[in-house]
Amino acid sequence: MRPAMPVSTVALRTLPVFETLSHERLEEIAHYARLLQVARNTEVMHAGDATNDIYVVLTGTLKVQMSDQEGREVILSQLGHGDMFGEMGAIDDHPRSATVVTTQPCDLVVIPKEDFKRCLASNFDVALYIIRSLIKRLRDADRKIESLALVDVFGRVARLLIDMSEECDGRRVVTKHITRQDIAKTVGASREMVSRVMRDLQLQGLIEETSDGRIWLRADIESGSAT
Repeated sequence: MRPAMPVSTVALRTLPVFETLSHERLEEIAHYARLLQVARNTEVMHAGDATNDIYVVLTGTLKVQMSDQEGREVILSQLGHGDMFGEMGAIDDHPRSATVVTTQPCDLVVIPKEDFKRCLASNFDVALYIIRSLIKRLRDADRKIESLALVDVFGRVARLLIDMSEECDGRRVVTKHITRQDIAKTVGASREMVSRVMRDLQLQGLIEETSDGRIWLRADIESGSAT
């Protein structure tokens, strides 16, 4: 990691959590926030560590993961621009609940825990955004539990791609970098099985992988995943 640097109000304005704040409020946050540049495959946060800062992703991608005593890993989610992590421990003063690792070089906005708490107390819009984000995370967890219990691997992979995708030129596309191994750790399957499913999805014309790492989805991929 490079030494933390000052962060501009222009950069803060691009983050959904801060986009409704006045320029004066952004200047207050810029006073204590810092920009951290992190290389690929770097552990930013480790499960069990004390909570001192919260992070917001400015550029790049990361994965949130947990592991057991034997070193087996499960990936809980993928993070990209605008996503926040570390806020749960800052709010309830508990240790980190998961480990976060960069999957691409990242620029992260870092906010000290106590400054973050003051920001929540004085900015209703920020507090409401955090509440909505935590609710979404809970809904996503419920959906993942349902998938693991009731949906086959083909369906779980298709659902993951749908959940990770965003609208672009009238189509859905996955822009966050994710490897076959990381897909396997997310859906609870072997890498070999995931590779077969991805190959089947391509043969059926439900996805198209391009040289820039994007995965384009056909509109009927969800109905296709049920077959």
